[in-house]
Amino acid sequence: MQLLMRRSLGIVILSLFAVAMPQQGVAESPSVQRAVLVTGASSGIGLKITERLATDGYYVYAGARKAEDLERLNAMENVSAVKLDVTVQDDVDNAVAFIKREGRGLWGLVNNAGVAAIGSVAETSQRDLDYQFGVNVFGVHRVTRAFLPLIIESKGRITMIGSISGYIAEESFSTYCMTKFAIEALRDSLALEMAPLGVTVNIIEPGSFKTPIWRKVADRQLEQASQGGAVSTEVQQSAEGIVSFGAGKPEPGAVAAAVEDALFAQSPKRRYMVTPDQEQAMVTLQAALRRVAELNHAQEFTYSRDDLVKMLDQALSAL
Repeated sequence: MQLLMRRSLGIVILSLFAVAMPQQGVAESPSVQRAVLVTGASSGIGLKITERLATDGYYVYAGARKAEDLERLNAMENVSAVKLDVTVQDDVDNAVAFIKREGRGLWGLVNNAGVAAIGSVAETSQRDLDYQFGVNVFGVHRVTRAFLPLIIESKGRITMIGSISGYIAEESFSTYCMTKFAIEALRDSLALEMAPLGVTVNIIEPGSFKTPIWRKVADRQLEQASQGGAVSTEVQQSAEGIVSFGAGKPEPGAVAAAVEDALFAQSPKRRYMVTPDQEQAMVTLQAALRRVAELNHAQEFTYSRDDLVKMLDQALSAL
């Protein structure tokens, strides 16, 4: 609990999952109903995205793993549930085959499925490393690669659910931050590759958000601690603090609005930084600017402050 009370760790916890501000300029549904695949659609942000898109008239293929979740999703209007564990190649291949048989094509892919675990670099087990990279990085790559032909055919869109943790690296969340930094790179490379083919690739970078993942992170922390015997009071308090923190965050409706804009706006952003307050936005931008300053400081080839301002102006004018 003492660790959670430290400001630096608090910033990282803020960065795990998002509260987005509603985006403007979402295009109206076309006369032909467009279809979107959402991974990790059974709860939290993925469920809210599914509900919003389906309500607004789009068709959603909702990826989930458990039979009860698939049944619940199938009961929704404009939704077909798809058994999809992003870490299992057979599931991915079967999902591609199913969506092809449906005959609607595929306009959009939302890579939402994600997991998190707590631990310093020294404390993180290979199991937790594989767990987070398996879903957050390899799963995103696996699903994207499999569905690229359908997205290219429709000249559609791919949206990644990243995090402001893709910019802010903090203690005790090293592996999670590593995975979100990786998604930043994946988005940038894929966007360059897809642009000549008419496919838009963008990323949502959430801050804090109320989802079941907080409980999952806490439960995993307790499970790991219990393998060494009795769970200490400090670990119990830490887990309780994580759950309490998540419970105090807003519902995820606004992040779903950002995803809809990314998928269907006529001129979508490349990046959507979706934070619930100015402090989280400031901390994220400061982290990005600090990295630029460090790259430029006392190097063989360096630039003046005026040169850097010119570069910033050029970048802004290109948006």
